[in-house]
Amino acid sequence: MALSETASESNASIHSTFASRYVRVSLPRFKMPTNSIPKEAAYQIINDELMLDGNPRLNLASFVTTWMEPECDKLIMASINKNYVDMDEYPVTTELQNRCVNMIAHLFNAPLGESEAAVGVGTVGSSEAIMLAGLAFKRQWQNKRKAEGKPYDKPNIVTGANVQVCWEKFARYFEVELKEVKLRDGYYVMDPVKAVELVDENTICVAAILGSTLNGEFEDVKHLNDLLTKKNQETGWDTPIHVDAASGGFIAPFLYPELEWDFRLPLVKSINVSGHKYGLVYAGIGWVIWRSKDDLPDELIFHINYLGADQPTFTLNFSKGSSQVIAQYYQLIRLGYEGYRNIMENCQENAMVLKEGLLKTGHFNIVSKDKGVPLVAFSLKDNSCHNEFEVSDMLRRYGWIVPAYTMPPDAQHVTVLRVVIREDFSRTLAERLVNDIQKVLYELDTLPAKVTAKVQESNKKSEIETQREITEAWKKFVREKKKTNGVC
Repeated sequence: MALSETASESNASIHSTFASRYVRVSLPRFKMPTNSIPKEAAYQIINDELMLDGNPRLNLASFVTTWMEPECDKLIMASINKNYVDMDEYPVTTELQNRCVNMIAHLFNAPLGESEAAVGVGTVGSSEAIMLAGLAFKRQWQNKRKAEGKPYDKPNIVTGANVQVCWEKFARYFEVELKEVKLRDGYYVMDPVKAVELVDENTICVAAILGSTLNGEFEDVKHLNDLLTKKNQETGWDTPIHVDAASGGFIAPFLYPELEWDFRLPLVKSINVSGHKYGLVYAGIGWVIWRSKDDLPDELIFHINYLGADQPTFTLNFSKGSSQVIAQYYQLIRLGYEGYRNIMENCQENAMVLKEGLLKTGHFNIVSKDKGVPLVAFSLKDNSCHNEFEVSDMLRRYGWIVPAYTMPPDAQHVTVLRVVIREDFSRTLAERLVNDIQKVLYELDTLPAKVTAKVQESNKKSEIETQREITEAWKKFVREKKKTNGVC
């Protein structure tokens, strides 16, 4: 959730042109109005403001699903007033969640017996799922250390510097040291060898990423498992692995079924996946699956009965809507294995179309890998005059939202643009995007460089130093520009 700020505008009221048919009085922006207004006016005022939002289909920064079939939309609206936590009141919804957990567990090759139920839970998203998995690892480690009479006050977790911010949140919120493997030029994911070197007796788990947010690349979980197994045998530790498959969990089983990254590897004890990414559900659903009941400490599960019956719960928040759980079940039975595979193959093919189109321009280096999440991360071959932040900013004129960002340490001098290929991104859109990028490049080449001229002082500076100055100057320019528009 974004932090709220009030805009520094002289006019602190809301006006709507078409709502004047119902009401002529302006509304305060940041205080509740004294009087009621007609429902038609409330709708029109909000609708007029929302017109200024970006088009979700052209938001190529986000992995989150922006389109579902009308039939599923109907199911969502029909269940939007159901509170999922009321398990006794809505037993069918609870049953659908349990079916989803078991389907996903089997998809991830959980070692389940013929009639054995999978261990997992639906969450608001992968961030909550990661918090829950991390808490389970921390408690398991603490319990073992206590039993051995050893200190248990300095837990740590090993990840790559490319992890999503939710891992930093987990470490800070739950007081766990985050030990990050730094990146390097040309290698933008966690190095398994360096990761295992950072493991010590206080490591509660190593977190591997199946689908890096930065470039879509899958980390080598199999190699990590083998190296960590060897270290555990040498030291007597039993350091486990968690796989953050937020983006790749609904891709790898269909595009790369032979790839070993899941519960087929003995040290993988839990996996999270985002249903609202390539699980093809609107924002608001994630999943975390454990290998077995032994990997989820009982003391983390709460039992309540004031809603009508004994209900076990393991979530950070309490109330949440049922709609996304039902939508996930719809997608799983509607598409099946064949349907998901077709969609993922189509996304991958469209990513290749975009990649080839960008390469033909002759202006870009491709940073992403062909095997991974369907996305294209790319950088300018020559950014001596203009950089990726300028390209990103100017693409907004054509309606495209394409993020530009710098890589984490120690590759922070590398700046990339990234396009996420979702189900609703067609080949036609890919071709149109390439054409618009070429227009932007032409405009940048014909217009004076607004930022570069300010920061290039002499020829004595190295190429990396110059690029860093350009990047910082442009980021400052973009921040200042955003401030003038206000933030809400």
